[in-house]
Amino acid sequence: MTIISDLINKIPSPCFVLEEALLERNLAIFARVQQEAPVKVMLALKGFSLFHSFPILRKTLPGASASSLWEAQLAAEKFGGEVHVYSPAYRDEDLPQILPLASHLTFNSVTQWERYAPIITKSSSHPSIGLRINPEYSPVKTALYNPCVPYTRLGVLENQLGDTLPKGVEGFLCHNLCESDSYALEKTLSQIEQLFGRFLSQLKWLNLGGGHLMTRKEYDVDHAIEIIKAFHKRYPHLRLIIEPGSAIAWETGFLLSTVQDLIPTPALTNVMLDISFTAHTPDCLEMPYKPVIRGAHDPQDGEKAYCMGGSSCLAGDFIGNYAFTEDLSIGDRLIFEDMMHYTMVKTSMFNGVVHPAIGMIKKDGTFVLWRKFSYQDYCARLG
Repeated sequence: MTIISDLINKIPSPCFVLEEALLERNLAIFARVQQEAPVKVMLALKGFSLFHSFPILRKTLPGASASSLWEAQLAAEKFGGEVHVYSPAYRDEDLPQILPLASHLTFNSVTQWERYAPIITKSSSHPSIGLRINPEYSPVKTALYNPCVPYTRLGVLENQLGDTLPKGVEGFLCHNLCESDSYALEKTLSQIEQLFGRFLSQLKWLNLGGGHLMTRKEYDVDHAIEIIKAFHKRYPHLRLIIEPGSAIAWETGFLLSTVQDLIPTPALTNVMLDISFTAHTPDCLEMPYKPVIRGAHDPQDGEKAYCMGGSSCLAGDFIGNYAFTEDLSIGDRLIFEDMMHYTMVKTSMFNGVVHPAIGMIKKDGTFVLWRKFSYQDYCARLG
Protein backbone atom coordinates (compact mmCIF):
# COMPACT_ATOMS: atom_id res chain seq x y z
CA MET A 1 0.00 0.00 0.00
CA THR A 2 1.48 3.32 -1.07
CA ILE A 3 1.47 5.90 1.70
CA ILE A 4 1.63 9.47 0.41
CA SER A 5 3.89 11.91 2.23
CA ASP A 6 1.00 14.24 3.05
CA LEU A 7 -0.60 11.54 5.18
CA ILE A 8 2.67 10.63 6.89
CA ASN A 9 3.10 14.25 7.94
CA LYS A 10 -0.30 14.16 9.66
CA ILE A 11 0.60 11.15 11.82
CA PRO A 12 2.16 11.94 15.22
CA SER A 13 5.74 10.75 15.70
CA PRO A 14 6.56 8.24 17.02
CA CYS A 15 3.59 6.05 16.13
CA PHE A 16 2.74 2.40 15.48
CA VAL A 17 0.56 2.41 12.36
CA LEU A 18 -1.59 -0.55 11.31
CA GLU A 19 -2.73 -0.70 7.66
CA GLU A 20 -6.25 -2.08 7.39
CA ALA A 21 -5.92 -3.28 3.80
CA LEU A 22 -2.79 -5.31 4.61
CA LEU A 23 -4.41 -6.89 7.66
CA GLU A 24 -7.37 -8.00 5.56
CA ARG A 25 -4.94 -9.42 2.99
CA ASN A 26 -3.47 -11.67 5.68
CA LEU A 27 -6.87 -12.66 7.01
CA ALA A 28 -7.89 -13.79 3.52
CA ILE A 29 -5.10 -16.39 3.66
CA PHE A 30 -6.35 -17.74 6.98
CA ALA A 31 -9.92 -17.74 5.70
CA ARG A 32 -8.76 -19.94 2.84
CA VAL A 33 -6.84 -22.28 5.16
CA GLN A 34 -9.90 -22.74 7.37
CA GLN A 35 -12.13 -23.35 4.34
CA GLU A 36 -9.83 -25.92 2.71
CA ALA A 37 -8.36 -27.69 5.74
CA PRO A 38 -9.99 -29.06 8.92
CA VAL A 39 -8.31 -26.54 11.23
CA LYS A 40 -9.36 -23.50 13.23
CA VAL A 41 -7.12 -20.43 13.51
CA MET A 42 -6.97 -18.50 16.80
CA LEU A 43 -5.35 -15.13 17.42
CA ALA A 44 -2.40 -15.46 19.82
CA LEU A 45 -2.59 -12.34 21.97
CA LYS A 46 1.05 -12.71 23.05
CA GLY A 47 2.06 -11.71 19.51
CA PHE A 48 -0.62 -9.16 18.63
CA SER A 49 -3.22 -7.82 21.04
CA LEU A 50 -4.20 -4.51 19.46
CA PHE A 51 -7.84 -4.73 20.51
CA HIS A 52 -8.91 -1.79 18.36
CA SER A 53 -8.44 -4.15 15.39
CA PHE A 54 -10.50 -7.00 16.87
CA PRO A 55 -13.70 -6.10 14.95
CA ILE A 56 -11.72 -6.76 11.76
CA LEU A 57 -10.13 -9.98 13.05
CA ARG A 58 -13.39 -11.44 14.37
CA LYS A 59 -14.74 -11.69 10.83
CA THR A 60 -12.26 -14.51 10.15
CA LEU A 61 -10.94 -15.89 13.45
CA PRO A 62 -13.22 -17.81 15.86
CA GLY A 63 -11.35 -16.85 19.02
CA ALA A 64 -8.13 -15.96 20.76
CA SER A 65 -5.45 -17.70 22.81
CA ALA A 66 -4.15 -16.23 26.06
CA SER A 67 -1.11 -16.82 28.26
CA SER A 68 -2.28 -15.17 31.46
CA LEU A 69 -5.29 -13.93 33.38
CA TRP A 70 -5.08 -10.46 31.89
CA GLU A 71 -4.85 -11.79 28.34
CA ALA A 72 -7.79 -14.09 29.05
CA GLN A 73 -9.80 -11.10 30.28
CA LEU A 74 -8.86 -9.16 27.15
CA ALA A 75 -9.88 -12.08 24.93
CA ALA A 76 -13.22 -12.51 26.66
CA GLU A 77 -14.07 -8.81 26.90
CA LYS A 78 -12.75 -7.49 23.60
CA PHE A 79 -12.62 -10.45 21.19
CA GLY A 80 -15.27 -12.96 22.22
CA GLY A 81 -15.67 -16.46 20.82
CA GLU A 82 -13.45 -19.23 22.10
CA VAL A 83 -10.78 -18.38 24.66
CA HIS A 84 -7.86 -20.84 24.81
CA VAL A 85 -5.65 -20.33 27.88
CA TYR A 86 -2.20 -21.75 28.56
CA SER A 87 0.28 -20.61 31.20
CA PRO A 88 3.62 -22.16 32.20
CA ALA A 89 2.45 -21.88 35.82
CA TYR A 90 -0.93 -20.73 37.13
CA ARG A 91 -1.25 -18.79 40.38
CA ASP A 92 -3.77 -19.82 43.02
CA GLU A 93 -5.43 -16.41 42.93
CA ASP A 94 -5.65 -16.30 39.12
CA LEU A 95 -7.13 -19.67 38.23
CA PRO A 96 -10.61 -19.12 39.73
CA GLN A 97 -10.88 -15.93 37.65
CA ILE A 98 -9.67 -17.69 34.49
CA LEU A 99 -12.13 -20.59 34.72
CA PRO A 100 -15.31 -18.70 33.72
CA LEU A 101 -13.46 -17.09 30.81
CA ALA A 102 -11.77 -20.12 29.22
CA SER A 103 -13.25 -22.55 26.71
CA HIS A 104 -9.95 -24.48 26.74
CA LEU A 105 -7.44 -24.59 29.60
CA THR A 106 -4.00 -26.12 29.12
CA PHE A 107 -1.47 -27.04 31.79
CA ASN A 108 2.30 -27.12 31.43
CA SER A 109 2.77 -30.17 33.66
CA VAL A 110 0.85 -33.09 35.09
CA THR A 111 1.69 -31.71 38.53
CA GLN A 112 -0.14 -28.44 37.85
CA TRP A 113 -3.18 -30.28 36.46
CA GLU A 114 -3.34 -32.59 39.48
CA ARG A 115 -2.96 -29.62 41.81
CA TYR A 116 -5.88 -27.72 40.32
CA ALA A 117 -8.11 -30.60 39.18
CA PRO A 118 -10.16 -30.59 42.43
CA ILE A 119 -10.89 -26.88 42.05
CA ILE A 120 -11.87 -27.24 38.41
CA THR A 121 -14.09 -30.29 38.91
CA LYS A 122 -16.00 -28.46 41.65
CA SER A 123 -16.38 -25.31 39.57
CA SER A 124 -19.53 -24.51 37.60
CA SER A 125 -17.20 -23.61 34.69
CA HIS A 126 -15.88 -26.59 32.76
CA PRO A 127 -13.28 -25.69 30.13
CA SER A 128 -11.81 -28.50 28.09
CA ILE A 129 -8.51 -29.50 29.72
CA GLY A 130 -5.23 -29.93 27.86
CA LEU A 131 -1.57 -30.66 28.49
CA ARG A 132 1.34 -29.01 26.73
CA ILE A 133 3.66 -31.60 25.22
CA ASN A 134 7.30 -31.33 24.19
CA PRO A 135 7.82 -32.92 20.73
CA GLU A 136 11.60 -32.83 21.24
CA TYR A 137 11.98 -30.99 17.94
CA SER A 138 12.14 -27.35 16.96
CA PRO A 139 13.68 -25.67 13.89
CA VAL A 140 14.30 -22.47 15.88
CA LYS A 141 18.00 -21.57 15.98
CA THR A 142 17.86 -18.77 18.57
CA ALA A 143 17.84 -20.44 22.00
CA LEU A 144 15.82 -17.60 23.54
CA TYR A 145 12.89 -18.58 21.31
CA ASN A 146 13.36 -22.36 21.26
CA PRO A 147 11.01 -24.13 23.70
CA CYS A 148 12.56 -27.55 23.03
CA VAL A 149 16.12 -26.89 24.21
CA PRO A 150 17.54 -29.54 26.57
CA TYR A 151 16.12 -29.35 30.09
CA THR A 152 13.39 -26.97 28.99
CA ARG A 153 10.72 -26.01 31.51
CA LEU A 154 8.04 -26.00 28.81
CA GLY A 155 5.87 -29.02 28.15
CA VAL A 156 5.56 -32.66 29.15
CA LEU A 157 8.00 -35.21 27.75
CA GLU A 158 6.75 -38.48 26.33
CA ASN A 159 8.54 -40.52 29.02
CA GLN A 160 6.74 -38.55 31.75
CA LEU A 161 3.41 -40.07 30.73
CA GLY A 162 2.23 -43.65 31.03
CA ASP A 163 0.00 -45.39 28.53
CA THR A 164 -3.16 -43.50 29.40
CA LEU A 165 -3.82 -39.82 29.82
CA PRO A 166 -4.35 -38.29 33.26
CA LYS A 167 -8.07 -38.38 34.01
CA GLY A 168 -9.85 -35.31 32.69
CA VAL A 169 -7.32 -34.38 29.97
CA GLU A 170 -8.94 -34.00 26.54
CA GLY A 171 -6.31 -32.28 24.41
CA PHE A 172 -2.66 -31.57 23.67
CA LEU A 173 -0.95 -28.26 22.96
CA CYS A 174 2.31 -28.42 21.03
CA HIS A 175 4.15 -25.12 20.56
CA ASN A 176 7.63 -25.53 19.06
CA LEU A 177 7.78 -23.25 16.01
CA CYS A 178 8.71 -19.60 15.44
CA GLU A 179 8.18 -17.96 12.05
CA SER A 180 8.53 -21.44 10.57
CA ASP A 181 7.51 -23.04 7.26
CA SER A 182 5.12 -25.85 6.34
CA TYR A 183 7.91 -28.43 6.35
CA ALA A 184 8.59 -27.69 10.02
CA LEU A 185 4.87 -28.27 10.61
CA GLU A 186 5.11 -31.58 8.77
CA LYS A 187 8.09 -32.64 10.89
CA THR A 188 6.23 -31.58 14.05
CA LEU A 189 3.22 -33.74 13.20
CA SER A 190 5.55 -36.66 12.54
CA GLN A 191 7.19 -36.18 15.94
CA ILE A 192 3.83 -36.02 17.68
CA GLU A 193 2.75 -39.27 16.06
CA GLN A 194 6.05 -40.96 16.86
CA LEU A 195 6.25 -39.88 20.51
CA PHE A 196 2.63 -39.38 21.53
CA GLY A 197 0.72 -41.48 19.00
CA ARG A 198 -0.59 -43.86 21.66
CA PHE A 199 -2.60 -40.99 23.19
CA LEU A 200 -4.15 -39.52 20.06
CA SER A 201 -7.15 -41.85 20.09
CA GLN A 202 -7.92 -40.63 23.62
CA LEU A 203 -7.95 -36.93 22.70
CA LYS A 204 -10.66 -34.58 21.45
CA TRP A 205 -8.37 -31.83 20.17
CA LEU A 206 -4.80 -31.05 19.18
CA ASN A 207 -3.53 -27.47 19.26
CA LEU A 208 -0.41 -27.00 17.11
CA GLY A 209 0.44 -23.66 18.69
CA GLY A 210 1.97 -20.72 16.90
CA GLY A 211 4.92 -20.03 14.65
CA HIS A 212 3.11 -20.95 11.41
CA LEU A 213 4.16 -18.06 9.19
CA MET A 214 1.53 -18.68 6.54
CA THR A 215 1.45 -15.03 5.48
CA ARG A 216 5.11 -14.92 4.50
CA LYS A 217 5.39 -14.79 0.70
CA GLU A 218 7.62 -17.87 0.61
CA TYR A 219 5.32 -20.01 2.78
CA ASP A 220 3.83 -23.00 0.93
CA VAL A 221 0.19 -22.71 1.99
CA ASP A 222 -0.88 -25.51 -0.36
CA HIS A 223 1.58 -27.88 1.31
CA ALA A 224 0.35 -26.92 4.79
CA ILE A 225 -3.26 -27.55 3.77
CA GLU A 226 -2.39 -30.97 2.37
CA ILE A 227 -0.44 -32.17 5.41
CA ILE A 228 -3.16 -30.96 7.78
CA LYS A 229 -5.78 -32.79 5.71
CA ALA A 230 -3.64 -35.95 5.63
CA PHE A 231 -3.11 -35.88 9.39
CA HIS A 232 -6.80 -35.34 10.03
CA LYS A 233 -7.66 -38.24 7.73
CA ARG A 234 -5.63 -40.48 10.04
CA TYR A 235 -7.26 -38.99 13.16
CA PRO A 236 -10.68 -37.75 12.02
CA HIS A 237 -11.98 -37.43 15.58
CA LEU A 238 -9.41 -34.75 16.44
CA ARG A 239 -10.29 -31.07 16.26
CA LEU A 240 -7.16 -29.31 14.97
CA ILE A 241 -6.20 -25.79 16.04
CA ILE A 242 -3.39 -23.36 15.33
CA GLU A 243 -2.79 -20.03 17.04
CA PRO A 244 -0.43 -17.83 15.00
CA GLY A 245 1.03 -14.72 16.56
CA SER A 246 3.40 -13.09 14.10
CA ALA A 247 1.57 -14.39 11.03
CA ILE A 248 -1.67 -12.54 11.69
CA ALA A 249 0.01 -9.13 11.73
CA TRP A 250 2.95 -9.97 9.45
CA GLU A 251 3.85 -6.96 7.26
CA THR A 252 0.63 -5.14 8.14
CA GLY A 253 2.04 -1.90 9.51
CA PHE A 254 5.01 0.20 10.50
CA LEU A 255 6.63 2.29 13.21
CA LEU A 256 7.00 5.95 12.27
CA SER A 257 10.00 7.81 13.69
CA THR A 258 11.65 11.20 13.29
CA VAL A 259 15.35 12.09 13.09
CA GLN A 260 16.26 14.25 16.11
CA ASP A 261 20.01 14.60 15.61
CA LEU A 262 22.89 13.45 13.41
CA ILE A 263 26.26 12.63 14.97
CA PRO A 264 29.04 12.01 12.44
CA THR A 265 32.02 9.75 13.16
CA PRO A 266 34.91 8.72 10.86
CA ALA A 267 33.16 5.43 10.04
CA LEU A 268 29.46 6.32 10.00
CA THR A 269 26.79 8.82 11.05
CA ASN A 270 24.73 8.08 14.14
CA VAL A 271 21.05 8.91 13.64
CA MET A 272 19.33 9.89 16.87
CA LEU A 273 15.64 8.95 16.72
CA ASP A 274 12.55 9.56 18.82
CA ILE A 275 12.07 5.78 19.24
CA SER A 276 13.97 3.29 21.37
CA PHE A 277 14.77 -0.19 20.11
CA THR A 278 15.13 -1.58 23.62
CA ALA A 279 11.85 -0.03 24.75
CA HIS A 280 9.72 -0.14 21.61
CA THR A 281 11.06 -2.95 19.36
CA PRO A 282 12.94 -5.27 21.76
CA ASP A 283 12.85 -8.24 19.37
CA CYS A 284 15.30 -6.35 17.14
CA LEU A 285 17.88 -6.68 19.91
CA GLU A 286 16.77 -10.05 21.31
CA MET A 287 16.42 -12.09 18.11
CA PRO A 288 18.38 -10.11 16.85
CA TYR A 289 17.32 -8.82 13.46
CA LYS A 290 17.76 -5.70 11.39
CA PRO A 291 14.40 -4.13 10.48
CA VAL A 292 13.69 -2.80 7.01
CA ILE A 293 13.50 0.98 6.66
CA ARG A 294 11.42 2.21 3.75
CA GLY A 295 13.67 3.71 1.09
CA ALA A 296 16.91 2.45 2.71
CA HIS A 297 19.35 -0.27 1.67
CA ASP A 298 22.52 -1.92 2.90
CA PRO A 299 25.52 0.39 2.41
CA GLN A 300 27.73 -0.35 -0.58
CA ASP A 301 31.39 0.62 -0.89
CA GLY A 302 31.71 4.38 -0.87
CA GLU A 303 28.18 5.07 0.39
CA LYS A 304 27.52 7.00 3.59
CA ALA A 305 26.45 4.61 6.35
CA TYR A 306 23.86 5.55 8.96
CA CYS A 307 23.48 3.76 12.28
CA MET A 308 20.01 4.09 13.82
CA GLY A 309 20.28 5.18 17.46
CA GLY A 310 17.48 4.80 19.98
CA SER A 311 16.34 7.49 22.39
CA SER A 312 17.26 5.70 25.63
CA CYS A 313 20.57 5.95 27.47
CA LEU A 314 21.34 2.23 26.97
CA ALA A 315 24.61 2.02 25.06
CA GLY A 316 23.34 -0.88 22.99
CA ASP A 317 20.14 0.85 21.93
CA PHE A 318 21.02 1.03 18.24
CA ILE A 319 20.53 -0.82 14.95
CA GLY A 320 22.70 -0.43 11.86
CA ASN A 321 23.84 0.14 9.20
CA TYR A 322 21.76 1.72 6.43
CA ALA A 323 22.28 3.86 3.33
CA PHE A 324 19.88 6.25 1.61
CA THR A 325 19.75 7.74 -1.89
CA GLU A 326 19.77 11.23 -0.30
CA ASP A 327 21.52 12.40 2.86
CA LEU A 328 19.36 12.41 5.97
CA SER A 329 18.47 15.65 7.72
CA ILE A 330 17.14 16.48 11.17
CA GLY A 331 13.35 16.33 11.00
CA ASP A 332 13.22 13.59 8.36
CA ARG A 333 10.62 10.91 9.02
CA LEU A 334 11.63 7.26 8.79
CA ILE A 335 9.33 4.28 8.41
CA PHE A 336 10.41 1.01 10.04
CA GLU A 337 8.50 -1.70 8.22
CA ASP A 338 6.69 -4.74 9.68
CA MET A 339 6.35 -3.43 13.23
CA MET A 340 2.98 -4.80 14.35
CA HIS A 341 3.84 -8.23 15.79
CA TYR A 342 5.78 -8.60 19.05
CA THR A 343 6.27 -4.84 19.38
CA MET A 344 3.32 -3.23 21.16
CA VAL A 345 2.90 -6.34 23.33
CA LYS A 346 6.53 -6.05 24.53
CA THR A 347 7.10 -2.31 24.79
CA SER A 348 8.24 -0.65 28.01
CA MET A 349 8.58 2.89 29.26
CA PHE A 350 12.26 2.50 30.14
CA ASN A 351 13.94 5.87 30.71
CA GLY A 352 10.55 7.54 30.47
CA VAL A 353 11.07 7.95 26.73
CA VAL A 354 8.00 9.09 24.82
CA HIS A 355 5.88 6.05 24.01
CA PRO A 356 4.73 5.67 20.39
CA ALA A 357 1.11 6.47 19.69
CA ILE A 358 -1.09 3.85 18.01
CA GLY A 359 -3.30 4.31 14.97
CA MET A 360 -4.51 2.84 11.70
CA ILE A 361 -4.57 3.83 8.05
CA LYS A 362 -8.02 2.80 6.86
CA LYS A 363 -8.78 1.34 3.46
CA ASP A 364 -10.10 4.73 2.31
CA GLY A 365 -6.66 6.27 2.93
CA THR A 366 -7.53 8.20 6.08
CA PHE A 367 -5.71 7.90 9.39
CA VAL A 368 -7.40 7.27 12.72
CA LEU A 369 -5.50 7.84 15.97
CA TRP A 370 -6.44 5.20 18.56
CA ARG A 371 -4.12 6.02 21.45
CA LYS A 372 -1.62 8.67 22.47
CA PHE A 373 0.41 8.24 25.67
CA SER A 374 1.25 10.80 28.32
CA TYR A 375 3.27 11.42 31.47
CA GLN A 376 0.28 10.15 33.45
CA ASP A 377 0.58 6.77 31.69
CA TYR A 378 4.24 6.61 32.69
CA CYS A 379 3.42 7.41 36.31
CA ALA A 380 0.56 4.89 36.39
CA ARG A 381 2.98 2.04 35.67
CA LEU A 382 5.02 2.90 38.74
CA GLY A 383 2.35 3.30 41.37
